[in-house]
Amino acid sequence: MNNLSLVIGNKNYSSWSLRAWLLLREFHVHFQEIRIPLDMPETHALMERHSPSRKVPVLNIGDLHVWDSLAIAETVNERFLEGAGWPRKPDLRALGRSACAEMHSGFPALRASMPMNCRRRVHGFRPDAATVADINRINQLLGECLERSGGPFLLGRFSIADAFFAPVASRFTTYGTEVPAPVGAWMDKIAGLESMQDWQREAEAETEVIEREEVPDQ
Repeated sequence: MNNLSLVIGNKNYSSWSLRAWLLLREFHVHFQEIRIPLDMPETHALMERHSPSRKVPVLNIGDLHVWDSLAIAETVNERFLEGAGWPRKPDLRALGRSACAEMHSGFPALRASMPMNCRRRVHGFRPDAATVADINRINQLLGECLERSGGPFLLGRFSIADAFFAPVASRFTTYGTEVPAPVGAWMDKIAGLESMQDWQREAEAETEVIEREEVPDQ
Protein backbone atom coordinates (compact mmCIF):
# COMPACT_ATOMS: atom_id res chain seq x y z
CA MET A 1 0.00 0.00 0.00
CA ASN A 2 2.51 2.55 -1.23
CA ASN A 3 0.17 5.54 -0.94
CA LEU A 4 -0.07 5.16 2.85
CA SER A 5 2.38 6.93 5.12
CA LEU A 6 2.56 7.73 8.81
CA VAL A 7 4.35 10.81 10.09
CA ILE A 8 5.76 10.26 13.58
CA GLY A 9 8.07 11.92 16.07
CA ASN A 10 11.02 10.50 17.97
CA LYS A 11 10.42 6.88 18.93
CA ASN A 12 12.04 7.51 22.29
CA TYR A 13 9.65 10.28 23.30
CA SER A 14 6.52 10.38 21.15
CA SER A 15 3.79 8.43 22.91
CA TRP A 16 1.12 9.68 20.51
CA SER A 17 3.14 8.38 17.55
CA LEU A 18 3.56 4.97 19.15
CA ARG A 19 -0.19 4.43 19.28
CA ALA A 20 -0.78 4.83 15.56
CA TRP A 21 2.44 3.07 14.57
CA LEU A 22 1.80 0.03 16.78
CA LEU A 23 -1.76 -0.36 15.53
CA LEU A 24 -0.62 -0.41 11.91
CA ARG A 25 2.24 -2.79 12.60
CA GLU A 26 0.23 -5.25 14.69
CA PHE A 27 -2.45 -5.51 12.01
CA HIS A 28 0.15 -5.83 9.23
CA VAL A 29 -0.92 -2.69 7.38
CA HIS A 30 2.03 -1.68 5.19
CA PHE A 31 2.98 1.98 5.34
CA GLN A 32 5.87 4.34 4.76
CA GLU A 33 7.29 5.82 7.94
CA ILE A 34 8.21 9.52 7.93
CA ARG A 35 10.05 10.49 11.11
CA ILE A 36 10.32 14.09 12.29
CA PRO A 37 12.74 14.62 15.19
CA LEU A 38 11.09 16.88 17.74
CA ASP A 39 12.54 20.05 19.25
CA MET A 40 15.32 20.23 16.67
CA PRO A 41 16.27 23.13 14.34
CA GLU A 42 14.67 21.34 11.37
CA THR A 43 11.46 20.40 13.18
CA HIS A 44 9.40 23.44 12.19
CA ALA A 45 10.14 23.15 8.48
CA LEU A 46 9.41 19.42 8.48
CA MET A 47 6.12 19.96 10.31
CA GLU A 48 5.15 22.61 7.77
CA ARG A 49 5.78 20.10 5.02
CA HIS A 50 4.18 16.99 6.49
CA SER A 51 1.61 17.94 9.16
CA PRO A 52 -1.45 20.19 8.72
CA SER A 53 -1.79 20.41 12.53
CA ARG A 54 1.97 20.91 13.06
CA LYS A 55 1.84 17.89 15.35
CA VAL A 56 2.43 14.16 15.06
CA PRO A 57 1.20 11.60 14.25
CA VAL A 58 -0.37 12.19 10.84
CA LEU A 59 -1.69 9.44 8.58
CA ASN A 60 -1.54 10.21 4.86
CA ILE A 61 -3.81 8.20 2.58
CA GLY A 62 -2.96 9.51 -0.86
CA ASP A 63 -3.80 13.22 -0.62
CA LEU A 64 -5.97 12.76 2.49
CA HIS A 65 -4.36 13.79 5.79
CA VAL A 66 -5.71 12.35 9.05
CA TRP A 67 -4.27 13.75 12.26
CA ASP A 68 -4.79 12.99 15.95
CA SER A 69 -4.14 9.46 17.18
CA LEU A 70 -7.78 8.68 17.96
CA ALA A 71 -8.97 9.80 14.52
CA ILE A 72 -6.15 7.80 12.93
CA ALA A 73 -7.11 4.66 14.87
CA GLU A 74 -10.75 4.86 13.84
CA THR A 75 -9.84 5.58 10.22
CA VAL A 76 -7.43 2.66 10.09
CA ASN A 77 -10.07 0.43 11.64
CA GLU A 78 -12.68 1.41 9.05
CA ARG A 79 -10.49 1.43 5.96
CA PHE A 80 -7.96 -1.34 6.50
CA LEU A 81 -9.07 -3.64 9.34
CA GLU A 82 -12.72 -4.30 8.47
CA GLY A 83 -13.57 -3.40 12.06
CA ALA A 84 -11.12 -5.86 13.62
CA GLY A 85 -9.48 -3.11 15.65
CA TRP A 86 -12.36 -3.44 18.12
CA PRO A 87 -13.87 -6.64 19.57
CA ARG A 88 -17.13 -7.94 18.17
CA LYS A 89 -18.95 -7.81 21.50
CA PRO A 90 -20.71 -4.44 21.82
CA ASP A 91 -20.10 -4.13 25.56
CA LEU A 92 -16.36 -4.68 25.15
CA ARG A 93 -16.27 -2.21 22.25
CA ALA A 94 -17.99 0.40 24.40
CA LEU A 95 -15.59 -0.22 27.28
CA GLY A 96 -12.60 0.00 24.96
CA ARG A 97 -13.78 3.23 23.40
CA SER A 98 -14.41 4.75 26.82
CA ALA A 99 -10.95 3.71 28.02
CA CYS A 100 -9.26 5.16 24.93
CA ALA A 101 -11.19 8.41 25.21
CA GLU A 102 -10.17 8.74 28.86
CA MET A 103 -6.54 8.05 27.97
CA HIS A 104 -6.70 10.51 25.09
CA SER A 105 -7.99 13.43 27.14
CA GLY A 106 -6.99 12.64 30.71
CA PHE A 107 -4.12 11.90 33.10
CA PRO A 108 -2.36 15.28 32.85
CA ALA A 109 -0.24 14.74 35.95
CA LEU A 110 1.15 11.46 34.64
CA ARG A 111 1.91 13.01 31.25
CA ALA A 112 3.74 15.92 32.88
CA SER A 113 5.77 14.07 35.50
CA MET A 114 6.31 10.75 33.68
CA PRO A 115 7.07 11.59 30.04
CA MET A 116 7.65 8.57 27.81
CA ASN A 117 11.33 7.81 27.53
CA CYS A 118 12.06 4.33 26.18
CA ARG A 119 15.82 4.61 26.72
CA ARG A 120 15.69 5.45 30.42
CA ARG A 121 15.18 3.58 33.67
CA VAL A 122 14.58 6.25 36.29
CA HIS A 123 15.68 5.08 39.75
CA GLY A 124 13.88 6.09 42.93
CA PHE A 125 11.06 7.93 41.17
CA ARG A 126 8.59 9.37 43.70
CA PRO A 127 5.34 10.51 42.05
CA ASP A 128 3.39 13.38 43.56
CA ALA A 129 -0.18 12.97 44.80
CA ALA A 130 -1.79 13.93 41.49
CA THR A 131 0.38 11.45 39.59
CA VAL A 132 -0.41 8.71 42.11
CA ALA A 133 -4.11 9.38 41.52
CA ASP A 134 -3.58 9.03 37.76
CA ILE A 135 -1.60 5.80 38.23
CA ASN A 136 -4.31 4.35 40.48
CA ARG A 137 -7.04 5.22 38.01
CA ILE A 138 -5.10 3.69 35.11
CA ASN A 139 -4.53 0.49 37.08
CA GLN A 140 -8.24 0.37 37.91
CA LEU A 141 -9.20 0.94 34.29
CA LEU A 142 -6.78 -1.63 32.88
CA GLY A 143 -7.86 -4.12 35.52
CA GLU A 144 -11.51 -3.69 34.59
CA CYS A 145 -10.76 -4.25 30.91
CA LEU A 146 -8.75 -7.39 31.64
CA GLU A 147 -11.35 -8.77 34.04
CA ARG A 148 -14.24 -8.22 31.64
CA SER A 149 -12.42 -9.56 28.60
CA GLY A 150 -10.49 -12.38 30.24
CA GLY A 151 -7.26 -11.11 28.65
CA PRO A 152 -4.52 -11.59 27.70
CA PHE A 153 -4.85 -8.21 25.98
CA LEU A 154 -7.13 -5.50 27.29
CA LEU A 155 -10.16 -6.54 25.23
CA GLY A 156 -9.18 -10.15 24.65
CA ARG A 157 -7.24 -9.96 21.39
CA PHE A 158 -4.91 -7.10 20.54
CA SER A 159 -7.00 -4.02 19.79
CA ILE A 160 -6.96 -0.25 19.50
CA ALA A 161 -7.12 -0.15 23.31
CA ASP A 162 -3.77 -1.91 23.61
CA ALA A 163 -2.20 0.47 21.12
CA PHE A 164 -3.52 3.41 23.14
CA PHE A 165 -2.20 2.14 26.45
CA ALA A 166 1.12 0.80 25.17
CA PRO A 167 2.84 4.12 26.06
CA VAL A 168 1.58 3.63 29.62
CA ALA A 169 3.24 0.23 29.74
CA SER A 170 6.45 1.89 28.54
CA ARG A 171 6.17 4.65 31.14
CA PHE A 172 5.48 2.24 33.99
CA THR A 173 8.60 0.29 33.01
CA THR A 174 10.73 3.43 32.78
CA TYR A 175 9.71 4.74 36.20
CA GLY A 176 9.50 1.39 38.01
CA THR A 177 5.79 1.78 38.77
CA GLU A 178 4.21 -0.89 40.93
CA VAL A 179 1.16 -2.45 39.27
CA PRO A 180 -1.31 -5.24 40.11
CA ALA A 181 -0.39 -8.68 38.81
CA PRO A 182 -2.94 -8.70 35.93
CA VAL A 183 -1.64 -5.33 34.70
CA GLY A 184 1.93 -6.58 34.98
CA ALA A 185 1.04 -9.63 32.88
CA TRP A 186 -0.52 -7.37 30.26
CA MET A 187 2.60 -5.19 30.24
CA ASP A 188 4.68 -8.30 29.60
CA LYS A 189 2.43 -9.17 26.64
CA ILE A 190 2.90 -5.69 25.18
CA ALA A 191 6.67 -5.77 25.70
CA GLY A 192 6.82 -9.18 24.04
CA LEU A 193 5.24 -8.04 20.79
CA GLU A 194 7.74 -8.08 17.93
CA SER A 195 6.53 -4.68 16.80
CA MET A 196 6.99 -3.22 20.30
CA GLN A 197 10.48 -4.69 20.47
CA ASP A 198 11.28 -3.08 17.11
CA TRP A 199 10.05 0.29 18.41
CA GLN A 200 12.10 -0.08 21.60
CA ARG A 201 15.25 -1.03 19.72
CA GLU A 202 14.89 1.87 17.30
CA ALA A 203 14.14 4.27 20.18
CA GLU A 204 17.33 3.21 21.93
CA ALA A 205 19.29 3.85 18.72
CA GLU A 206 18.10 7.46 18.43
CA THR A 207 20.61 10.13 19.32
CA GLU A 208 18.39 13.20 19.86
CA VAL A 209 17.97 14.37 23.45
CA ILE A 210 15.06 16.55 24.57
CA GLU A 211 16.17 17.85 27.95
CA ARG A 212 12.70 18.67 29.27
CA GLU A 213 11.70 15.02 28.77
CA GLU A 214 14.66 13.70 30.75
CA VAL A 215 13.50 13.13 34.34
CA PRO A 216 16.55 12.70 36.60
CA ASP A 217 17.02 9.87 39.08
CA GLN A 218 15.66 10.77 42.48
